[in-house]
Amino acid sequence: MLVASDLDRTLIYSAAALQLPMPDAEAPRLLCVEVYEGRPLSYLTETAAGLLDSLARATVFVPTTTRTREQYGRIHLPCPQPKFAICANGGHLLVDGVSDPDWQRQVAARLADECAPLAEVRAHLLAAADPGWLLKERIAEDLFAYLVVDRALLPDGWVKELADWADGRGWTVSLQGRKIYAVPRPLTKSAAMREVARRSGAELTLAAGDSLLDADLLLAADQAWRPGHGELADSGWTASHVDVLAQTGVLAGEEILRRLSHATPSPPHAV
Repeated sequence: MLVASDLDRTLIYSAAALQLPMPDAEAPRLLCVEVYEGRPLSYLTETAAGLLDSLARATVFVPTTTRTREQYGRIHLPCPQPKFAICANGGHLLVDGVSDPDWQRQVAARLADECAPLAEVRAHLLAAADPGWLLKERIAEDLFAYLVVDRALLPDGWVKELADWADGRGWTVSLQGRKIYAVPRPLTKSAAMREVARRSGAELTLAAGDSLLDADLLLAADQAWRPGHGELADSGWTASHVDVLAQTGVLAGEEILRRLSHATPSPPHAV
């Protein structure tokens, strides 16, 4: 069995995303799993940590993220190091921590055949953006681009206009939190997940995610879960095989791991 899960706001949470509604004295104990510039950044509950450890030992557990390899490398999950990990929204397939060159070549060939060049898209992003609401612009792994924006100042319809422009060039556009992503259409988490399933021989795939960039991953899995927060929740997105959780914040991450664990067959008892 293969379990492919998004990380940020699915399994791990920044302090701003924890959403702990209970009195402080009743809040769950948290485990820090990421430090950035000397400060703690991402957490999960201690209960979630135990569930993740058991899940990773019983399945082919595949962290699946839009993060770059460098950003992923900051995370120290409380489980055995996964043999496979998916970074850069499917652009890099890590095998024992190293990006697989065969997969890199496959991705590069598809992007060259099916999409406008990254340089063209980046130039359009910068030309169309207003410095009044653009906070940062970034290129991720020379594969895709994103802008960090002030949502309150972002004009209505700007993202749709960008999406219409990008669509004819083989790119997709999504607004997630303060970030506007421009991603080549063939660059998907689902394609990388299918490749891991092929290599590992997994016949059943489970997935979890919260963002628009996770939708293809959830659709490609045999069974999937999404939390009660995130862009998929905000848009009401679901599918027949996707369970929608009521929980939000870090407790949703814990519940996702609980559901994934319950869906995992118990190992046979030794005779």
